[in-house]
Amino acid sequence: MVSVKEIKANVSEEMAIFEEKFKASMKSDVALLDKITHYIIKRKGKQMRPMFVFLTAKAIHGKVEDTSYTAASLIELSHTASLVHDDVVDDANERRGVFSVNALWKNKIAVLVGDYLLAQGLLLSVNTAQFQLLKIVSDAVKEMSEGELLQIEKARKLDITEEVYYDIIRQKTASLIASCCAAGAASVSSDQVLIDKMKKFGELVGMAFQIKDDIFDYGDSDKIGKPTGNDIREQKMTLPLIYAINNSDKQIKRELKNIVKNHNESPKHIKKAIKIVVEQGGVKFAYDKMIKIKDEALALLNDLEESEAKKALIGLVEYTVYREK
Repeated sequence: MVSVKEIKANVSEEMAIFEEKFKASMKSDVALLDKITHYIIKRKGKQMRPMFVFLTAKAIHGKVEDTSYTAASLIELSHTASLVHDDVVDDANERRGVFSVNALWKNKIAVLVGDYLLAQGLLLSVNTAQFQLLKIVSDAVKEMSEGELLQIEKARKLDITEEVYYDIIRQKTASLIASCCAAGAASVSSDQVLIDKMKKFGELVGMAFQIKDDIFDYGDSDKIGKPTGNDIREQKMTLPLIYAINNSDKQIKRELKNIVKNHNESPKHIKKAIKIVVEQGGVKFAYDKMIKIKDEALALLNDLEESEAKKALIGLVEYTVYREK
């Protein structure tokens, strides 16, 4: 499997230019705001979203355009805003092992920073008259909010079906990756059929990515580098658990639901639930489904001409499902 570093090499120049443009898009005359956005930039992750934008553009067009940088900045501003707001909603003190914005500057400031980032994204697209990009990303933000609320609504009853689960992850997670690929395509092409195809490609990749995250929660915490069982603690009905509950006898089904509902803070019970889900084939089912979705996504790239960018895009998809943390 190729590493993120190897994939990034294909768009290294574009990513360097993007870094500067993204920093500029967050600039403010308010010292406190500049301090916080500088902190956010310093703790950035793998930056998979701008990579999807640039690799999609290059796979279609052979190169990126100025519009591609606008697309990547707009998506990253919206994504960063959503993370800041999510940490407030989840009352999370850490993200990727470092303090969250709300932990350091409290909820009120964190919400306002998130609002500022969203507004900067809106202004960036309006000031450059990129209204199609604005629609693509606004649709994704809307879907992400709906997905979160649908998950909260369904989690109360622990009755999420497999179909509802796919709706949740399509909206909550996959919509953003879909917007990356759609925006990347729209930044270099006016072919709406192609833009829609790349949006579907990104949606499938995003779903596979989320299922992989769900599988991690039933793995080895030492190998993954983060605690497992968090989804059970948070009463999240993910694919391995849904399959185990729906394909077990009444006694096991009752026991699993009881742990999630009444003993989700007990390490001993969580460990038992993980063991049951694995034994009932929940993890294997989720893995097989993830591979099937990944293959559907890659099939959508068949019509694109062979290129280094296409190879890197395929590598990025493979990374999302075969990564170890």
